[in-house]
Amino acid sequence: MEITLQVIANGLMLGALYACIAVGFSLVWGVLNVINLTHGSLIVLGGYATFFAWQRLGLHPLAALPVVALGLYLLGWLIQWGLINRVIASPVMTTLTLTFGLDMILYNVMTLAFTATPRRITLDLGSLVLGGVVLPFDRIAAMVLAFILTGLLYLLLRSSKIGRAIVAVRMDREAAALMGIKVMRIYAVTFGIGAMMAGACGALMAVVFPITTNLTGQIIGKAFVVCVLGGLGSVPGALVGGLALGLIESFAGHLIGPQDATTVGFVLMILLLMTRPTGLLGKRGYE
Repeated sequence: MEITLQVIANGLMLGALYACIAVGFSLVWGVLNVINLTHGSLIVLGGYATFFAWQRLGLHPLAALPVVALGLYLLGWLIQWGLINRVIASPVMTTLTLTFGLDMILYNVMTLAFTATPRRITLDLGSLVLGGVVLPFDRIAAMVLAFILTGLLYLLLRSSKIGRAIVAVRMDREAAALMGIKVMRIYAVTFGIGAMMAGACGALMAVVFPITTNLTGQIIGKAFVVCVLGGLGSVPGALVGGLALGLIESFAGHLIGPQDATTVGFVLMILLLMTRPTGLLGKRGYE
């Protein structure tokens, strides 16, 4: 019983990070119809920024997180406004190729600047033990903050003027434009928010996992799986998909070994695409 509870706890802590990884990726894909392949590199960049702020400036990761998130928002806004908006009306393969090229540039710049040596913030906070279940405080903090960030994004989209504009553009771009919404500006803001979530997620990941440029492909793969599981363009869908993937990988790692846990997630993604392409919480028409 203790082992099962430990596996569930590990899955929930991992799933919260997966949800945070995917929510910005899902938002950009759902609103702009852009598959942002730079998302993994932006997360790693956020992790590096947090690590060096901690190592060289002595800045606590929680204090660095909002600064890193704001910096990534500005970078994302500039990428969308200066580059992607110029080809936003082109076929999806055009924007896919553009973000792929940008990802390669960012990946190689980070590898040259930081090398691929894994780096991790070590806070040594200890662990909480409940009935034999060990919960490291750094993972608890990362999980709670991931939930908070996802919840704040949901509230932003539901309750703010800019959030309602983003949802309107997602629902019907032409109608939103007729209502006076500056669609290109909303695209840049949305991409910036996606990059901001990536930066915040990178800050959390640097506390839990070693950060290296070799993670970029793995991260973008997780984002795809979560979007398929939960549903595209939906914050609750990203949360449900992330928690589902975290639990699936945790149980798969316990039963068949951690080396095959990721494979199980991709197999389930393929099965879900064949049976329910809109995901668990997605709606037809928003694929």
